[in-house]
Amino acid sequence: MKRTYLAVAGASVAIIVGACSGSSTPSPSGGGGGGGTAVKVGIELPMTGGEAPNGVPTANGVALAIDQIQVPGFTVTINQQDDALNGKHDPNQGAKNLQTLANDSQVLFVVGPYNSNVAQAEIPVSNAAGLMQCSPANTAVGLTKGDAAKALRQTNPDKIAYVRVATTDDNQGAGTADIAYNVASAKKAYVLDDTQTYGKGLADGFTDAYTKFGGTILKRDGVPDSTTDFTSYVTTAKSLTPDVVMYGGVTTSGLGLFRKQMAQQQLATIPFVGGDGIVDGSAATASSFLNIAGDGDMNSYGTVAAIHDIPNPDKFASDYKAKFSSDPGSYSAPAYACTQIFLQALQAVGSGVTDLAQLREAVRAYVADTSHTYDTVLGKVGFDANGDTTQHTISYYQYDSTSKDWKFLKQRDFTAEPVQ
Repeated sequence: MKRTYLAVAGASVAIIVGACSGSSTPSPSGGGGGGGTAVKVGIELPMTGGEAPNGVPTANGVALAIDQIQVPGFTVTINQQDDALNGKHDPNQGAKNLQTLANDSQVLFVVGPYNSNVAQAEIPVSNAAGLMQCSPANTAVGLTKGDAAKALRQTNPDKIAYVRVATTDDNQGAGTADIAYNVASAKKAYVLDDTQTYGKGLADGFTDAYTKFGGTILKRDGVPDSTTDFTSYVTTAKSLTPDVVMYGGVTTSGLGLFRKQMAQQQLATIPFVGGDGIVDGSAATASSFLNIAGDGDMNSYGTVAAIHDIPNPDKFASDYKAKFSSDPGSYSAPAYACTQIFLQALQAVGSGVTDLAQLREAVRAYVADTSHTYDTVLGKVGFDANGDTTQHTISYYQYDSTSKDWKFLKQRDFTAEPVQ
């Protein structure tokens, strides 16, 4: 699908919020319109190079929400940051960007990041600053659960300043296993990961659930994310004769290239399963998994850690297309939902508060409070004590050779239907 850029990285984009039923015109002055207290929502996503198919439509979801939803007494603008360096997401750049956003006193909330290893670098910064961030896409378990999560909150261990509307990789990994075992009817799997936080966690979730389903793991390999020649791993796949290959990672780690090289060795008919790191656009989308895999995309499956059957999907899609002349991406709606959560929190706590530091903390505390729920484009959303979403639904996709794009298969709520 066609993608369009929201903004130049690092720019402050001014969008004056209007009525929910309509769309307003961006203010050229960067804060005019209805007046009121000037505040900002930060966006911290990978926006350039091979990451653009992920970051751009996600950022567009934020812009659409800001454009459509009004909070009386406030003028809301956007401070946009890009964590991609040389076309690839970079944790160190993400941490620097988060500090830049924290240093901007008008930024009360951040949407992002997209990648889990970037979140790992950012959470200590947002925790120290008391700046609430909401990821539309992070899925690594250790960002919110267990000792690993506590270690990220060293400055304020008891304060949550990071939430996410995407469910975790124990659920997403189970989704990929469900596809492999129950959709592709594969009983033996070769498992790889890109050695990064997200990829390893996704492969762990797959392995755990796949064996519970009754499947056998033939071998597991960690593949450096800088790999471009996958000959040895393709040779391994050929010798193992698996029923399915599962690869935890993202397109920029080389997953599309691996799938292409599988096809070059006549292995394209073996089902390939990945997570949301590869569901990043059609074959016509530059730098996407399907674009790089080419003829190797046959029999490929992917997941998205969010609900597909959202309330009023036609309206969201039509509103998005009217504004950006393209279809939404996998995480456009979750980014819209993160922004809705911020705006609802701002409306709840903002009356009469003009001190921006107090307002930032009030927003953080409100969102971290587990008693609050939000009406969003994803439906009713709340957060647990760790900052994890109360929605545990994974959506399944399969490559469609007719449209040369991902086709929705079904979704599974892992709260209602857990892996036994």
